Amino acid sequence: MAVTAQMTGLAPELAEKAPEDRRMVIRRSTMIALIAFLTLIDLFGAQALLPTLVETYGVSPAAMGFAVNASTIGMAVASLVVAVFARRIDRKRGIWVCLALLSIPTVLLASTDDLTTFTLLRVVQGVFMSAAFTLTLTYLSEECSLTAVGGAMAAYITGNVASNLFGRLLASEIAGTVGLAESFYGFAVLNLTGAVVAYFYIGARDTRGVVETAQTSVIDAWMGHLRNARLVAMVGIGFVLLFVFVATFTYANFVLAQAPFDLPQAMIGVVYFVFAPAILTTPLAAASVARHGARTSFHVAMAVSVLGLLLLLVPVLAVFLAGLALVGAGLFFAQSVATSYVGRTARSDPAAANGLYLASYYLGGIAGAFVIGQVFVAQGWAVSVVVLVVLTGLAWALSLKMER
Repeated sequence: MAVTAQMTGLAPELAEKAPEDRRMVIRRSTMIALIAFLTLIDLFGAQALLPTLVETYGVSPAAMGFAVNASTIGMAVASLVVAVFARRIDRKRGIWVCLALLSIPTVLLASTDDLTTFTLLRVVQGVFMSAAFTLTLTYLSEECSLTAVGGAMAAYITGNVASNLFGRLLASEIAGTVGLAESFYGFAVLNLTGAVVAYFYIGARDTRGVVETAQTSVIDAWMGHLRNARLVAMVGIGFVLLFVFVATFTYANFVLAQAPFDLPQAMIGVVYFVFAPAILTTPLAAASVARHGARTSFHVAMAVSVLGLLLLLVPVLAVFLAGLALVGAGLFFAQSVATSYVGRTARSDPAAANGLYLASYYLGGIAGAFVIGQVFVAQGWAVSVVVLVVLTGLAWALSLKMER
């Protein structure tokens, strides 16, 4: 069986697991989606508040766009740190403890009044979100059978999609009706809820005791992964996916708040019902990969994303919203395909492989916020969209390394 795993490029520990009961997989997927929702709700929820935050802090859209997305800096660093120490970290305990600690910087964001402190607190948020996220992905890679891992990853990404939708709706509604600070208090409550759910569902601690150690160091594992051309391509794809996503849904807020749309803060939150289609399509990623292959599934997702980006050049609200819906559905579907492919392609040490992928993914997010922020301020929305289309084409080219 290990020989078969090497021939297919799958991690041996996954290939050797027997298929699981379907009801168990469904139950696990539901709970994993809920934990993902409560883990990542802070990440993008604040994006819906960007116009209000710019007005409150008196800074430029580019400056506040960078500050809000600074969480991805902490996420990139934490994903690598967790990978280094993963062999000595109790996965179960780490997940719920990180979610509980996440509530602390979230509460502090409600009372800060300067941009530097706001930015640093977002970085700290990113550290705890990423640690919980990376540990959860590693836990799934280690605990799920080969037949279940794709569905479990898709469930986690679906929870991510839901956090994008309802996090933005919640933030906008609370900020519009009660106040900006109360939005962050609401997120803190949800973080603590996530810690409770993880504690009781995944478990308080790993009863197996010490995590199995590998023969090689994590640095050696990374070097081995970097010699895997398919995995290197996935690392590049991860960078592009969050680059395009963060850039699109950060600066689309400002486009919607300006002429010709002129939407108020509360309506900008409602606009993010455009994520609803992605909640329905993302769970289909695993089935699509099984039927059509990872490469074809990814290419279709990229085509949908490019179509959506092009629609964002049309100054008609219905068309613009359709474009956002297509971008969201395409990118989340692609992320689900890519995330599961990383776990399947890593020949050993999935924690190290996930760390590399997620570090690149999160760095793409902050790069997208910064680079497109400068382009948006200097050249406008149309040029920003053209840059994003080109980068999406780059992800398509990198995906040619995937198996059919």
